[in-house]
Amino acid sequence: MSAKYRLEITKGEEVRYVSHLDYMRSIERAVRRSKLPAAYSEGFNPHMKIAFASALSVGVASEAEYMDIELTHELDPAAMGEALARHLPPGIAVRRLRPVSARHAALMAVVNLAAYRISLPLPAAAAGPAREAVSRFNAAAAVPYIKENPKGKREIDVKTYVSEVSATATADGMELALAVRITPTGSIKPAEVLKVLVDNFALPADPDAALVTRTGLFVADGTSRISPLDI
Repeated sequence: MSAKYRLEITKGEEVRYVSHLDYMRSIERAVRRSKLPAAYSEGFNPHMKIAFASALSVGVASEAEYMDIELTHELDPAAMGEALARHLPPGIAVRRLRPVSARHAALMAVVNLAAYRISLPLPAAAAGPAREAVSRFNAAAAVPYIKENPKGKREIDVKTYVSEVSATATADGMELALAVRITPTGSIKPAEVLKVLVDNFALPADPDAALVTRTGLFVADGTSRISPLDI
């Protein structure tokens, strides 16, 4: 009988600039090299039954990504994690894993909130204006933004997805923290939020110098946040 497992994994600095497709391929290679009994789809072009919660943009690292994988039979989770860890490249590590039942909803169907950290190099003199820019964003009732994608352009309200940004001074600049809602009709990238802060609220920062890290993915209900591994 097949078995389904949910894993919490990282995308560290070593693979920050790897595309999501290459990131996924690296994990699939590790699964094959570790001799895990991965299940495959049927048909002319069978593929490994593996699914991720949410794709990361190139240049974005992560402390907690989530993936589901189906095996042809049950394995001890600890042994499975050890086998996989031996073949993962630097920057990708298994933090936690556990078996889940077939009744568990797909990750993409339940994850609705993503938390990010944006590290910005700033001169000391820019700290005050940066905090003021963030305060103006937080105070705004609506923040229009023209979002572009392959299907064209559409105007969205940034506040639909990000209600507040927090700013903390660091030794070499500032660190922004934000939680982004993921909805059935769309979401917004942290890089786009940063662009809005720079263009619309005069944040004195260079977006190209920013380092974005996803710090968590959650199932949120307005009052609490739960890791996809804990539902």
